[in-house]
Amino acid sequence: MTPRRKIVLATTAIACVGLALGVARARDVSKVATGFVADILCSETFVSGLDPGRNLAETTDAMPGTGLLTWAMDFQVDRTRKDVTVTLFGLGRSHAVYREGLGCTLEHGQGLIDVALPPDDKQPALLADIAGPGIVPPQSEGLTAALDRAFAEPPQPPYRRTRAIVVMKAGRIIAERYADGIGPETQLLGFSMTKSVISALTGILVGQGSLKRDAPAPVAAWKDPDDPRHVITVDQLLRHTAGLALGSSLQASLGSVLEPVNTMKFAEVDMASFAERAPLATAPGTAWNYHDGNFLILAHLLRDASGGNPADALRFARRELFAPLGMRHVTLQLDASGTIEGSGEMLASARDWARFGQLYLNDGVAGGKRILPEGWVSYSSSPTPNAWVGIGAGFWTNQGDSLGAKFRVKHGWPRDAFFAKGTIGQYTIVIPSERLVIVRLGRSPNGPPEADGVFDLVRDVVAATREKGKVAGAR
Repeated sequence: MTPRRKIVLATTAIACVGLALGVARARDVSKVATGFVADILCSETFVSGLDPGRNLAETTDAMPGTGLLTWAMDFQVDRTRKDVTVTLFGLGRSHAVYREGLGCTLEHGQGLIDVALPPDDKQPALLADIAGPGIVPPQSEGLTAALDRAFAEPPQPPYRRTRAIVVMKAGRIIAERYADGIGPETQLLGFSMTKSVISALTGILVGQGSLKRDAPAPVAAWKDPDDPRHVITVDQLLRHTAGLALGSSLQASLGSVLEPVNTMKFAEVDMASFAERAPLATAPGTAWNYHDGNFLILAHLLRDASGGNPADALRFARRELFAPLGMRHVTLQLDASGTIEGSGEMLASARDWARFGQLYLNDGVAGGKRILPEGWVSYSSSPTPNAWVGIGAGFWTNQGDSLGAKFRVKHGWPRDAFFAKGTIGQYTIVIPSERLVIVRLGRSPNGPPEADGVFDLVRDVVAATREKGKVAGAR
């Protein structure tokens, strides 16, 4: 196919997307699409160490419709400069830059703010060691069968492409498995599981008195008492009931590229500022609408409360959360203004995601020290009214009578289970009644429900760990 023919087809595809969505801003389609690809490839090439071509193919396959554009993209991974450039035949160009310890950031032509990475203060971990250095094989036949099924591919699409599973019972790993090229120290994108981490950091700030959960959020752009956004609370940001007009972040598909929230994420230097400038779509506290802008604003509040500089926010996260839990393989990525991209840009090893889940299994305590304020875990998993998916304040939940909670319980999840969830197949599941934490990472379509195999995984693991005397280390 000639370059001219490709340009014509790419232009036609973008125009058709705009027409199909009733939107004329077709230029944003290419910018968001190339930004997303550049960001993913940069992060998982230079932080995770994955093959960029395979990674792009698996990611595209998990997101319906994206192949209409990605086939026409060119990407260049420069391993010397450690950056990624993605172009769409002159209709869009995005550039992501890797920096040691900071991961990747989309650079929009103005350069990146200098960030002094805080030194590791060698703070000892409070959470007990969860495993030895070697990969822990399944400790029972039932667990072996559970992991076999989770990693098996169906004969026809949609494919699961499971990358990592860690099962932890009573604070010890009792089973783990990884795809080729991935291991216990490989940092993998959690996507929106990052929101649960921002929720935890927000809870720590609330416990320290730096933020108030039910008081107006101290956003400078909303300080005027006559501004209708002035009354938005931290709780409403955590629960996605703030009412800001930014569209939705529920779908990971081509159809979502024209949502304002994605323009914010892939075309803006200061993401939080963009979100804070958004008008209201609904009165605060009256309607539920899941979008990334809420947690970018919370990340901005975290930066302000911890000292105001990017390094201050990173130091706070390490000192107050990651180090006490022994999370040593974590990268919090930033936007171009230096604010943590708190909606979906944290990478961590599967074991470190499990350590994070264990904190919530322990009701916010690690090694006898309270990390999260008392009651924060219960609050985080308490249901949000009108949130049909079943979601709380930073975690998804099976409590309440939402459609999502009922569906999960009907399909074998314990009622008390709650979880961090990232798009296309990322989970950190906490089941207090079973003393279980289950981490599953991969590249799976968001639907149908069994596409990622997580319903089978939860049922299989719960059944296997209830078998008396067959799970070493369970206590």
